[in-house]
Amino acid sequence: MSLIATEKHHLTQRQLESALWTAANALRGPVDPGDFKGYVFPVMFFKWVSDNWDFHHAEALAEYGDDLNDEIEADFQAFAIPDGCHWSDVFETTTNVGSKLSKTLLTIQEANPGALDGVFGDVNWANQERLPESALVELLNAFHKLDLTPKSVNGDMLGAAYEYLLKEFAEASGKKAGEFFTPRHVVHLLVKILDPKPGDSIADPACGSAGMLVEAVHAVDDNRGDSRTLSLYGQEINLTTSAIAKMNLYLHGLQDFQIVRGDTFSEPKLLDGDELRRFDVTVANPPFSLQNWGADNWARDPFGRSIGDVPPAKNGDYAWIQHIVSTMKPGVGRAGIIMPHGVLFRGGKEAVIREQLIRSDLLEAVISLPTNLFYSTSIPVCILVFRKQKSALRVGRVLFIDATKRYQPGKNQNVMSEDDITVIDTAYKLGEDTDGDGGLSLRLVDLAEIEANGFDLNIGRYIKGETAAEANVEEALVLLREARERLEKAQAVLDEKLIAAGF
Repeated sequence: MSLIATEKHHLTQRQLESALWTAANALRGPVDPGDFKGYVFPVMFFKWVSDNWDFHHAEALAEYGDDLNDEIEADFQAFAIPDGCHWSDVFETTTNVGSKLSKTLLTIQEANPGALDGVFGDVNWANQERLPESALVELLNAFHKLDLTPKSVNGDMLGAAYEYLLKEFAEASGKKAGEFFTPRHVVHLLVKILDPKPGDSIADPACGSAGMLVEAVHAVDDNRGDSRTLSLYGQEINLTTSAIAKMNLYLHGLQDFQIVRGDTFSEPKLLDGDELRRFDVTVANPPFSLQNWGADNWARDPFGRSIGDVPPAKNGDYAWIQHIVSTMKPGVGRAGIIMPHGVLFRGGKEAVIREQLIRSDLLEAVISLPTNLFYSTSIPVCILVFRKQKSALRVGRVLFIDATKRYQPGKNQNVMSEDDITVIDTAYKLGEDTDGDGGLSLRLVDLAEIEANGFDLNIGRYIKGETAAEANVEEALVLLREARERLEKAQAVLDEKLIAAGF
């Protein structure tokens, strides 16, 4: 019997989230909070897969009785679980539990080729120096008390609980969270702006935990569309994070998607034959100012993504932009990318690329967001909206929106409310501030004026007559913050190497 099931077997959302967080806390002490996700999510997913197999097996048995065979069973099951690989087989193991769990997860993965490739991550469950057996047993005990069958939790509940854990892990791990998690309210705004429609192909080339793709599904459903007609694609370089992305989509009840692991720059895997696949909608919050991203080979990129020039070797921001613009579908393609403000005005090669993109009339809007929205950075960020074919009113123009005042102060991070998001989205779509006193400013600017400003996109140059001097101060502050963040990252790497060397 489930620990927290009601008489009708259904859990409330709060009960489920509380139980999952309790399970995660079983690791507190031996495991750093920043690494919780790598241990908790595979166990949670294993429990869910096993509970659902048992549930559907009981349905099949009730319907077919002694006539039930493997072929009929397969029609009832989303995933195959070989004999000896069920939750109970691991839970009832009394010695070398980590080794049993490791073999079980590998066997399940192999029994579901394609569907579960890499989904359980790469944790060495048998390494008791990293995860003492007592902590693993406590984690299993916590999940054993949970009934994750359809009679207890539905896909929406489980998906929401999964996102709750992602948020909690992000808050616990601070800056390490940037590798896999974008705050839900930021994702909501970005997807709302791009307005996915039934039948669209939607991609995220730096998909992290796949929150952008999940939100796109929600957006279509909320507008009474059929999200089952969407085609979802994501690429993620980190093994653990790509596994989290797959689990996230499965736990939200999604089956038809493609999540691939690999370096989007050196090995793009979302292809159509020998060419990059083109998408209706592309959403991304890629890692900022990525160093050593592969500039040496970019000029000879076989997919022709080097628009204008090769981005600096120590900053891959414009490489992400070039890749995403290259994957927009002709006519209907649109993309939204979260970027640091530095991309708006930095010089050198980035200025050459920026000019080319503006002259090509692909950039539709620049939206400056409030500060301190992210776990991974405190520098100012913006949304760049690109569109393959602009509306007649916006051809030869770029819409600038200053939304820096649209937020609610939070304990650790600022938050955009639903009202903030609606005001920003409406301003983008109508090209005017209908809220009136909402602390938002915008202006539709001709490309000739942008050219006169040397293709500098700093919002302060275009909205409400702010002086160039004020804009230059903002530029200097952004560059200073970015430099500090790079210094902090370099210092962290140095510290790790010194510790490893015994200093």
